[in-house]
Amino acid sequence: MKKSTINVENIVGMLGRGTEFDGKLTFEGTVRIDGKFKGEVFTKGVLVIGESATVHAEIEAEIIIISGEVHGNLKALNRIEIHSPGKLYGNIKTSTLIVEEGVMFEGSCQMGEKEKKVAIAPVTK
Repeated sequence: MKKSTINVENIVGMLGRGTEFDGKLTFEGTVRIDGKFKGEVFTKGVLVIGESATVHAEIEAEIIIISGEVHGNLKALNRIEIHSPGKLYGNIKTSTLIVEEGVMFEGSCQMGEKEKKVAIAPVTK
């Protein structure tokens, strides 16, 4: 399976390897975590969790890409991608789930269609 097509040049923030942060993270754009994070993440953007990351959090995002270790419940409006050697311990809710061979996933998954915007046009006779 090919890796995600997220452009790393669009990253607006990064928690690098060897760093630790406890708290609430909100942002627009793409943020990458390679260190340790504990808390909550809320974004309409993209969250990338690198191979060296350990995350204990409740996460809501447009797209979540995991290659590290995550403990917590995840909700993605668009999709969740779990790439090897990623580990996810928790429940997920998303419309699209991509799981690469070799990952660890313990939890439940609830999938549904993306919310569709319905255009209402006047009836013509």
